[in-house]
Amino acid sequence: MGNFVNLTSADGFSAPAWVAVPDGPVRGAIVVLQEIFGVNAHIQAVTDRFAARGYAAVAPSMFARVQPDVDLGYQPADMERGMALKAATEALPAPGAMAEVQAAIAHAAAISGGKVGIVGFCWGGLVTWRAACTLPGLAAAVSYYGGGMTTPAEVARAPQVPVLAHFARQDHWISVESVQAFGRAHPEVEVHLYDADHGFNCDQRGAYDESSALLARDRTLAFFDKHLA
Repeated sequence: MGNFVNLTSADGFSAPAWVAVPDGPVRGAIVVLQEIFGVNAHIQAVTDRFAARGYAAVAPSMFARVQPDVDLGYQPADMERGMALKAATEALPAPGAMAEVQAAIAHAAAISGGKVGIVGFCWGGLVTWRAACTLPGLAAAVSYYGGGMTTPAEVARAPQVPVLAHFARQDHWISVESVQAFGRAHPEVEVHLYDADHGFNCDQRGAYDESSALLARDRTLAFFDKHLA
């Protein structure tokens, strides 16, 4: 359904994004933020599924400034490479990859003519939280197991739009205790914990948990239907 297009950020940098547009009426738009594995087949499929639900969807390449065309799998070597790319991207001078996120928000608004939401997974979940707290042009945000999102520096941020956050009880990267502390610090955020592991939404990973993924999907769609209407 989708295809790659080049988006230009405010500083003139051009980066690809996977863009999927509904065949019928458009009800709004959603920016989809990648895991550390790039805009791979899974992220493309997630973006396409949002388009099938009536949302114009845009998944920007957040690694483009450090390496173009990243498309990794989920083996240990892919994990190692993805972590290195994430570290290099996080080390960029501000705004770094947030410029690509802002460009994606602007493009999503332009092609939909409606409100824009944002959803991200793993590292993308963390960037989604940051976007909800700092970037203009958003109406709602959904984070899936955002790595680092429950650290003190991130908890100190204040969201400017409604936020839904999905976490996993068996996640060895994000403790249940830190999720609970995040929830206490941000009662305005809708927080859910699932009996699953990190990455439970990705059907290409061993951690995939169908029941948790479907429940989180339904909650996510209801949240966007409410706030992007």
